[in-house]
Amino acid sequence: MEELIQLKEIKKYFPWKKYKYVKAVDGVSLSINKRDIFGLVGESGSGKTTLGRMMIHLIDSTSGSIFYKGKDITKIKKLEKNLRRNMQIVFQDPYSSLHPRKKIKDIIGSGLRTHNLVRSEGELVTKIEQFLNLVGMGEEHLYRYPHELSGGQRQRIAIARALILNPEFVVLDEPTSSLDVSVQAEILNLLKKLREEFDLTYVFITHDLYLARIITEKIAIMYLGKIMEYGDTESIFKNPLHPYTEALFSVIPKLDPQKRTKKIILKGEIPSPFDPPLGCRFHTRCMKKIGEICEKVSPPLKEVEEKHFVSCHLYD
Repeated sequence: MEELIQLKEIKKYFPWKKYKYVKAVDGVSLSINKRDIFGLVGESGSGKTTLGRMMIHLIDSTSGSIFYKGKDITKIKKLEKNLRRNMQIVFQDPYSSLHPRKKIKDIIGSGLRTHNLVRSEGELVTKIEQFLNLVGMGEEHLYRYPHELSGGQRQRIAIARALILNPEFVVLDEPTSSLDVSVQAEILNLLKKLREEFDLTYVFITHDLYLARIITEKIAIMYLGKIMEYGDTESIFKNPLHPYTEALFSVIPKLDPQKRTKKIILKGEIPSPFDPPLGCRFHTRCMKKIGEICEKVSPPLKEVEEKHFVSCHLYD
C-alpha cells in the first residue's frame, strides 16, 4: 500500500504558566496509507484532536516530523495552496463550525473562490449544487442559513465544504458525536460512500469504540498524549494487548454471552497532562504493572504481532 502520511516522534507542548507545559502529544510515530480509514481513539484529554489537527498543519508541532507524500510539512511555515486543498477537516460541532450569517452557497463555495477554482458565478453554483446532491441535499438549501437546518443537515454541509476542493486526506473530528443515533448511521454510510467515490483517506477521531469498530480499518489507542496500541482494527478488537485497551474494550456491551468478559474498572482519575507520570503514562492506573520499570522507563512502541504495535513492558 502507498504511504500517504507518516509521523515521526511528533510532539506538541502548549506553554502553561512559567516554565511549564501541557504535553498534549508526546512522541507519536505512525503511518497512514492511501485510502485508509484510520481511527484515533481515546478519552477526553488523550491528545487525539490535537494530533489530528497537526496532521493537516492547523496546529504547528513542537518537534518531530509529519510527512505528506514524503514531504515534511512541519518545515513549511505556510502550506502552499495545493497542499492546503489536499488536506481538509470536518469539525465535531456542526453548530459552531458553520458561519451563522453566511448562506449555504457561500459556506460551501468559499474554498473554490479562495483557490480560484471557478471562472464564473454560474460555474460556482453548478459545482455547489453537485456537491449538495452528493451529500443528500438539494438546490433548495443554497440560500438558507445554518440555523434553518438540522444537526445532520449541517454536518452534511460541512462534509460538502471539505470535499468540494477534491482533497486526498480528510480529518474527521468526532463528526457524529453531537448527532442522534439514527443520523449518526446516515452520516457514517455517507462517509463510506464518498471514500469509495473520491478515493479518500480518512482519520476518524472518536471516543466511541463502537463507531471506531464499524467504520475504521486501522486504529490507534491514545492515552495522555501517547499511543498505547495500534494496528488493524479487527486484530486489536479480537486481541487487545495493552492493559488500557483491555479495560476500554471490557465495557463494550456484547450480545453473545460466551464473548462477555468481566468489566475492568480502572482505579483513580486520568493524571493531569500538566504533570504526566514518568515511565509508562498508564502505570498509575494499570492492573498489570510489573514494578519499577513501569514507573521509570517509558516503553517503546514495538511490533508484537504482525502489524500490531504495543507500548507496554509486558512485551519486552
